[in-house]
Amino acid sequence: MSKRIDLTNQRFGRLVVLKYYGNNAANSNAMWLCQCDCGNKTVVDGVRLRSHITKSCGCLRRDLSSKRVYKNPKFVDYMGRSDQLRDENGVSLSSISESARNKSGVIGVSFDRQTGKWFARLMIDHKYVLLKSFKTITEAIEARREAEEMYLGITRKRVEEPENV
Repeated sequence: MSKRIDLTNQRFGRLVVLKYYGNNAANSNAMWLCQCDCGNKTVVDGVRLRSHITKSCGCLRRDLSSKRVYKNPKFVDYMGRSDQLRDENGVSLSSISESARNKSGVIGVSFDRQTGKWFARLMIDHKYVLLKSFKTITEAIEARREAEEMYLGITRKRVEEPENV
């Protein structure tokens, strides 16, 4: 067992170490009670302090995130306008526009690695009107298309099964 490095009264970002707080049960590292500049107290692993991984109680991340939000003009335009996140029928815009993360090439259709099945989803007014698994991507796409026609009145052209999926 190595000797504990005393971090008392040292500053790490927004944190000042107040006192030793015991050992982490998972890895036996020294834990330290710290006072953040914002006034919160938090217990942090000494290794995370010394390697500058943890710099605050969490307030630093919130502050940086808040500043980034206000630098994004599109986000600022939509602030306070929850009606803009849904269309006039109450359908979430994410349900009818493709995300950059979409790997299937079809909105509302995804592959679940754990089950090895394809899922088709459609949410309206915070409720799933379609949430079903299928053996093939073609079946999932067809189910999504039918749900779009039934609930949204959207008719999209039928596509063949994507090659790279």
